Amino acid sequence: MTILAPWPADRSLRRLFIKDMIVDAYIGVFPHEQGVTQRIRINVSFGVDDSRELVAGVDDLSRTVSYETAVVTIRRLATETHTQLVETLAERIAMEVMKDRRVRVVRIMVEKLDIFSDMDSVGVEIERWSSQQASC
Repeated sequence: MTILAPWPADRSLRRLFIKDMIVDAYIGVFPHEQGVTQRIRINVSFGVDDSRELVAGVDDLSRTVSYETAVVTIRRLATETHTQLVETLAERIAMEVMKDRRVRVVRIMVEKLDIFSDMDSVGVEIERWSSQQASC
């Protein structure tokens, strides 16, 4: 089970998420990790400001961020080129998701799944805030 830290209580955010996405990624620093893929699990959670664009009764895609766009971007980043560190992949994902100016905060968790036989995964979780949010 993936657990992400709670959102700040003083912000009104809608939390969108992509949960437990499994990708065969080109990732790793060691010689045996070069030129082969490894299973990784990616979780992305992003907060969109709930106070500005949410209009009661309006059922319109323009009010939110597209899951499909984020999923396609994450797959591309994980598979198009070799990345050495899960930390680097997480940063790249965060930068891409935050290109949508409606996104105020993003949390990314990237886990390598088949590294140690006595545990589920190892990895990194990062959180990044937009510069607009930082000035509030």
